[in-house]
Parts: sequence; C-alpha cells; structure tokens
Amino acid sequence: MLKITYTENGFYLERLTDSLETWLANRILVCLRATASVYVEPSTASLLLPIDLPYFGTLEALEDHSNNILELDVCDDDSAEVSLQGIWVTTEENSEEGIFVCHLDERTEFFLHQLWKEGNFDASLIGE
Repeated sequence: MLKITYTENGFYLERLTDSLETWLANRILVCLRATASVYVEPSTASLLLPIDLPYFGTLEALEDHSNNILELDVCDDDSAEVSLQGIWVTTEENSEEGIFVCHLDERTEFFLHQLWKEGNFDASLIGE
C-alpha cells in the first residue's frame, strides 16, 4: 500500500505493508475513539517525478498492469506526472491536509517509491 501524507509544507510518500482495508479500518477506529471527525472519499493524487531516474522505464511498463489505478503522463523533457486512484482521509471536510492511500501490486509500489525517494534526494541536493 502507498500512503501519501499531505501537510501545509508538502507531502511525504511511504510504502506500508498493511493492507489498505486494515489500515483504513484502524485509522477510522482511532478517530472514533478519540472522538475526532473523519472524512473518507475516493480521490486522485498526483505527483511529479523526474524521467531521467533509474527504474522510470520499468514504471512505464508496469502502468499497463495497474488496473487504471496508476497513470503516467510525460509533462516535458524532464518530468512526468503520476496520477493515482485511491482514498482520501482527513479530519476536516474539504481539507487540503490529510492522507491519500492506494493499493498497487508490490512491484509497482516498490518502483514508484524508489523513484520518489531518488527524485526527492536529487531535489534536496539542488536546494543546498
């Protein structure tokens, strides 16, 4: 399962071993026990990745086997937009901060997570 946490400062992508259903049920239980509101809805998340990273070609090949959960669109010579279909979870209705989760096959999740980590590492080096 992939989990993207959106905050006011950006987002963070994680790969989790829990099933989407187990994670979601636990998240809802925590909110209910804490008497906090929880909003859950189908949604789409997008992120930009550099296309010159290793594994990008592999991710392109895996797109065909993702059951329309993953879509890649090349934006320009340097980057591609990755769109994912999944579930948006937040504690406030219409909030821009929250958690997006989706389930892809293990190999696709691995490659997407690797690309994101390597792309963010390169971006942090440029910023320093």
